[in-house]
Amino acid sequence: MAIFMDRHDLAGTTAADVAEAHRKDLDIQDQYGVKFLTYWFDQRRGTAFCLMEAPDMETAQCVHREAHGLVAGEVVEVSLSAVEAFLGRIHDPEAVPGQSSAEIDSGHRAILFTDIVGSTEMTSRLGDRMAIELVRAHDAVVRRCLGQSAGREVKHTGDGIMAAFASITAAVDCAIAIQQGFERYNGGNPEPIHVRIGLDCGEPVEDSNDLFGSTVQLAARLCAAASADQVLVSESIFREYGAADLFTHATRRRLKGFSKPVLVFQCDWTKAGVQ
Repeated sequence: MAIFMDRHDLAGTTAADVAEAHRKDLDIQDQYGVKFLTYWFDQRRGTAFCLMEAPDMETAQCVHREAHGLVAGEVVEVSLSAVEAFLGRIHDPEAVPGQSSAEIDSGHRAILFTDIVGSTEMTSRLGDRMAIELVRAHDAVVRRCLGQSAGREVKHTGDGIMAAFASITAAVDCAIAIQQGFERYNGGNPEPIHVRIGLDCGEPVEDSNDLFGSTVQLAARLCAAASADQVLVSESIFREYGAADLFTHATRRRLKGFSKPVLVFQCDWTKAGVQ
């Protein structure tokens, strides 16, 4: 059977209400041949996301309709591997003693892209073997920073890494740590590595048929638009991070795939303390 994720607009609903709705789904799912795997609830934004295995999206909606009436506004087909890479789990988490239902994961994520500047020229000049070693050095620096910031590597892009964070603060701090890490690396190596970084944040099911579709697209475009040693972030990241003095040079840019100019902020990572 296919795997689907849906999105519910539930403004004013509590975490306990959503937990009860999920329990009701589980009570009758076998009647429809559906298996609800887990859910995420963002009380601040009033959104919930359900992950389920079902014959088709209409059947999954039937379970919601009969169980509690909270029918989803959007449903997309997803892969379990992508869900786990972005969100960290594909099943209900085990109950933790003392944890309240209000502490459930919101599903909101920051997406970060890194890219080695001039990688094609670097390969041509140094040869494949040396270029591979520099990519490995890049990966080591980035993965170390991800590990220290609770970042989750989603995929390797060949000359960069895409990662996801449950915390916007952790994502920005990781981007800063990455640039600081390469600054230190370049101070002791004859062949420097310069990277650019792009960041955006959003929810799993938005206005596209892909998991984190528009968020991934914007983060990738911001990365491509950045110069060497630069971190570019979206307006959403700027508003969520809460430290305006860290961001400079707000400009509207035309980015491929976006019909209107996008407000872009540069993160001045040199202002941050050494990580």
